[in-house]
Amino acid sequence: MELKVTKRGNSLGITIPKEMLNQLNVKEGDTLYATKTQDGYEVSVRNPDFAKKLEAARECMRIYRNTLAELAR
Repeated sequence: MELKVTKRGNSLGITIPKEMLNQLNVKEGDTLYATKTQDGYEVSVRNPDFAKKLEAARECMRIYRNTLAELAR
């Protein structure tokens, strides 16, 4: 999909087509994240930093499953 860069005040911006917005399930005011990849940038609705932290928390919960169960009593 081709996106055109246009001037927006002192900045540059792109207009995201409605079809892409629907596929991303985003609306005005939502945040998108751009992650640098080998081929350029990937745009996503998910925060990649949060995903890494969540995975670390899940691993910790897996390791300490019994301890957490005892604490929950």
